[in-house]
Amino acid sequence: MTLFLGVDGGNSKVVALVASLDGTILGAGRRLGSADIYAAAGPGAAVALVEAVMDEALEQAGSTRRRIGRAVFSMAGADWPEDLTLLRRTFEASGFGGPAIVVNDGIGALVGAVAEGPAVVVAIGTGAATGARGHDGGTWHSSFWQSPHGAVELAQGMLSAVVRSELGIDPPTVLRDQLLDITGDGSVDAALHRFTGRDSVMLPVGRMVRALLEAAELDDAVAARVIRVHGTGLGTMAAAAARRVSIADAPFALSFCGSLARPGPNALTRAALHAIHAADQAPTLVTPRWEPAIGALVIGLRSELATPLPEDVAARLDASAPPSSLYDILDT
Repeated sequence: MTLFLGVDGGNSKVVALVASLDGTILGAGRRLGSADIYAAAGPGAAVALVEAVMDEALEQAGSTRRRIGRAVFSMAGADWPEDLTLLRRTFEASGFGGPAIVVNDGIGALVGAVAEGPAVVVAIGTGAATGARGHDGGTWHSSFWQSPHGAVELAQGMLSAVVRSELGIDPPTVLRDQLLDITGDGSVDAALHRFTGRDSVMLPVGRMVRALLEAAELDDAVAARVIRVHGTGLGTMAAAAARRVSIADAPFALSFCGSLARPGPNALTRAALHAIHAADQAPTLVTPRWEPAIGALVIGLRSELATPLPEDVAARLDASAPPSSLYDILDT
């Protein structure tokens, strides 16, 4: 039996899925770490991480690389043509039975969220990616055009907001006590030193962003402003993506996906949607059907079938899809 591999390689985790031609997902793998070839560890480390995760998925499926008829890699860092060439050649040398397809992670997210038709997707996780598809099927992804980004940038925004509030520049905020509770420090000075000193540690991004979103929903003015500014930037980028594929003046589907968009509308996505409406665009907001890793599978299955994805195949993807917890980053 020929199998299909779909990989979502992001900035903080890699998810790999193995499926049969009929759409049944047979194996899944996940590891934390960056698959972005622009990350400090470099292309070799990124590829090694991806290969380890896909082997986990294959082991769960009881199979090997040689039985993969088509492999699709939706990758952060697949930004310029030379990146696509590097990754495709590298993965095709990994012992697959068939060809490798490499796309930017914004495209995997787009296909997963809205498989067909004019659409824009905003994927918000550790980083952020925007993908768009026009009426003619042509696509665009934000790549290095993207600004703002995702959870890391939001955590940095929370730290900055607490510091400004502590200095009396901005109003008092519940974020101060939340930050100190997360870090265990007795003062903002100590927390700031923890993250900026020569022996600094990484921000606890997941816990900070979760606290920031909760405070914004409770109408803390400082938190709400951080989220509003960030969400407005995401929406402005989404509106630009719609213009890039010539769908800004016509109906199109809009979807938000990723850990920061779950489980549904929140202050961040509402601010983004408001910005899109302010750009005189009127998309239809839709819940993403699948996660980006399944989007990668769909790209491979459609390529093999040479048709739009049959509904019975889509239904089996629905029935066998792993739980959303496989993709979450806000637990750290």
